[in-house]
Amino acid sequence: MPEQGTLTVQISDMMAREVAFALFDVVGVDDLADLSRFQSHNRETYEAVLETARKVAEDHFAPHNRQGDLHEPRVVNGVVEVIPEVATALEAYREAGFFAAHHDEADGGLALPWAVAQAGSAFFQATNIATAGYPFLTVGAANLIKAHASADQQNQWLPPMLEGRFFGTMCLSEPHAGSGLADIRTTATPLPDQPGRYHVRGQKMWISAGDHELSENIVHLVLARIEGAPAGTKGISIFIVPKRRTDANGKVGISNDVRLVSLNHKMGYRGTTNAILAFGEDESCEGELIGEAGQGLAYMFHMMNEARIGVGLGAACLGLAGYAESLRYAGERPQGRHADERDPETRPVMIIEHADVRRMLMVQKALCEPALALTLYAAQLVDIEKHHTDPEKRAQAHQILDLLTPVVKGWISDAALRANHEAIQIHGGYGYTRDFQVEQIYRDNRLNPIHEGTNGIQGLDLLGRKVMRDGGRSLAAFSTLMQADLSAAVDGGFPAELADQLRAAMRALAEATTAVGQTFQQLGPRQGLSQATLYLDAFGLVVLAWMHAKMVRAARATHTLDPEYVEGKALSAAYFYRHELSRVPEICIRLQQPEDTYTTAQAAHF
Repeated sequence: MPEQGTLTVQISDMMAREVAFALFDVVGVDDLADLSRFQSHNRETYEAVLETARKVAEDHFAPHNRQGDLHEPRVVNGVVEVIPEVATALEAYREAGFFAAHHDEADGGLALPWAVAQAGSAFFQATNIATAGYPFLTVGAANLIKAHASADQQNQWLPPMLEGRFFGTMCLSEPHAGSGLADIRTTATPLPDQPGRYHVRGQKMWISAGDHELSENIVHLVLARIEGAPAGTKGISIFIVPKRRTDANGKVGISNDVRLVSLNHKMGYRGTTNAILAFGEDESCEGELIGEAGQGLAYMFHMMNEARIGVGLGAACLGLAGYAESLRYAGERPQGRHADERDPETRPVMIIEHADVRRMLMVQKALCEPALALTLYAAQLVDIEKHHTDPEKRAQAHQILDLLTPVVKGWISDAALRANHEAIQIHGGYGYTRDFQVEQIYRDNRLNPIHEGTNGIQGLDLLGRKVMRDGGRSLAAFSTLMQADLSAAVDGGFPAELADQLRAAMRALAEATTAVGQTFQQLGPRQGLSQATLYLDAFGLVVLAWMHAKMVRAARATHTLDPEYVEGKALSAAYFYRHELSRVPEICIRLQQPEDTYTTAQAAHF
């Protein structure tokens, strides 16, 4: 069994190399220096941030990754206990300033681009995604408060959250309604003579980081329906509901009647508490309305869409973690001989010499490296959308980001899990034991296709909301962008025949989109959306092929890279186009034919 430290360094080395390449060479984060908010930063400051993230992850997150999995949180005398190493790691994270890193300097941050903050997060996600879950949710909750809460609310809640003293959550689902938010029952009743304050009552389910003693307080962002509000999503509002009462000066006081019902015991991500919470059972739970009544879901999607990018990032990082470990194992494990070498007296070769093992390594490389680059590309679109001075540039960034978010969350989380499957397979029987890290990595990564909207919902979102609702304008704008990038890639050394293959796939997808649009018109949205997951698969293949082209161009243009590294990117792209992108024409033929198997099947047929 290999030493834990060896595994940590191997993962960290790979992440450092891939993050730097994706962030600086593919995404081109240095270009953000043209925006006034980021003019004080340069590559040197960004590299310092990444190195700090790497060191904190290596020293404080990685060492207890296995321990947190084996000793998951438990309730003792009504209090949630977590292994002490988690608190130590989060204190190091806080001291390094990562809770507030992307916020304005006036708020205690470094005014870093979101893309750089996410690049730093990659190290924490790769080495210990469970412990990374606590700041992940806190940062998202703080972003929502910054974007939509009143000035008084920001002044009260943001400082302790950005300092890492208060943690945050998002409370959407309920025991009877997971993704069906239109059916939530949690209610909010106005408190007499206290404008904006409400009594909140109800239960919330699947609340990650929902209860613990790792922070002074927990700021829950709770979706609820104000009494008298209309049914459905239009009647949903969002409230700040702290675990403990806190006065305007930030002093934490008595319980706010937020109670732990139980902890959920998960397949992976075991180090992050996951709770069922009861609000207001004694009718003394108070919450503050954020923004306008009835806008809760719109505000929550601000946090959820950023979280979906984070989910894609986490999935890609765990995919790369599995890749790093299977690559190391393949280079150290002797077994078998080449097919043309039958002499049993010869020494066995390392399994990386076998073609099928190299195939499994290439699957992981071809899926996970462009996935990481795509998540950082999406994060930079967030920066442009928020901070560019040109309204047209902001609108374009929003349009492209809207289209890519379901791919980042949905397609990547499925693909990265497939990569982890290959990592286990390379380990053979050992991969199915707890002696090697790939077993835990797979279990941890299995959550990513589920949370922040299951991947079926991502397909519905992409096809129903992002493609069909605007008459294909977003898709046309994205196609124009891809065409320009392809031409530049070919000029930079990307094979013309591969570019032609991608253009053909784009045409096939456009034709399929038109056909699906006709299905919408003729048979209605139920039938039109019946193949949304299949559409997401085809769309994701095109997007990742585009990212491969950008990566090859960037690798050939970056003269400081090792020739082997550059050639590896070229071979990875060739593999993806031959074995993955080649599936698009067949998928698009299926999309052009209305589905009549599972759509016509009745419950009794299953």
